[in-house]
Amino acid sequence: MAFQWLRRAFVLAASSLLLAACGGGGDVVSQLQPSRIVAFGDGFSDLGQVGGARYTVNGGGNLWSQQLAARYGLPLTAAAAGGTSYATGNARVAAEPDAAGNAATPTIAEQIDTFLASGGTFGAGDLVLINGGISDVIVQGRDAIAGVQSGDQAVAGVRQAGRDMGAQVRRLVDAGARYVVVVGPYNLGRSAWVRGGPREGLLQQLSSAFDEELKIAIVDLGSRVLYVDLAFYYNLVTASPTAYTLNEAAVNTVVCNTVDPGPGIGIGPGRVNSALCNTGTVVADPNVFFFADPVYPTPRAHVLFGDYAYDRVRNRF
Repeated sequence: MAFQWLRRAFVLAASSLLLAACGGGGDVVSQLQPSRIVAFGDGFSDLGQVGGARYTVNGGGNLWSQQLAARYGLPLTAAAAGGTSYATGNARVAAEPDAAGNAATPTIAEQIDTFLASGGTFGAGDLVLINGGISDVIVQGRDAIAGVQSGDQAVAGVRQAGRDMGAQVRRLVDAGARYVVVVGPYNLGRSAWVRGGPREGLLQQLSSAFDEELKIAIVDLGSRVLYVDLAFYYNLVTASPTAYTLNEAAVNTVVCNTVDPGPGIGIGPGRVNSALCNTGTVVADPNVFFFADPVYPTPRAHVLFGDYAYDRVRNRF
């Protein structure tokens, strides 16, 4: 067991270095000026696939993927509205049903299926974004908290989801994608759902387990793939919020007051669901808050990461 752990730690460290360094460093002038951005993912990237609602303060600003696209002067809208972002709220990587129990929600794998089956191809100027893992961590963590499964079973579940995510990244590369940005879950142990409570450690462990498997699965794709570490960046922001013009107290609370009596974002009924939230249903200025609901960030937190991701892409490609 100790040998397996050490081997995993070594491979993970090597994969992080390779994914970060392969293809150039900060002194390389970016050659990429994307002509189009295509996106797949879950609620973190959903630009309104169902009814136009996003998982943040609607009308309050960009999601991270929109912000990254805007920095390149490109539009990015939901596929349901004729755009190229297929990300859908509560979507899991490959498992069904989704985090809210809806079997009709397309998984990330199925989003890619739809793109390819409709004749979608990747051109030389396409920048492809894929995020995932938040919904899988929610499902496994929720079931462990409820006693439906053990903590070990939950870890095994997210590890499989991380490997599944790696397989989807590989599909994109095999389909011709030359520039792929990969984003895993942030540390849900720092989410307003569990932060400061007895389940904080469990959610941190699950988030890390997903990311570990994902990075190991794509370590050999460094020439075309850039892993942008959402967990690392959001750990920095939530540890020192005032450095990012956020309210110190507001990293533990939510700014929306839109309670959903249904399954909502997958953490149980009667919880705030930011897909129902807009600038008229907030309790304070969302620009100084980190969380819109117990899981998903405000537009301000999204823009911070979108700018960070843009800088990483510019330095890499």
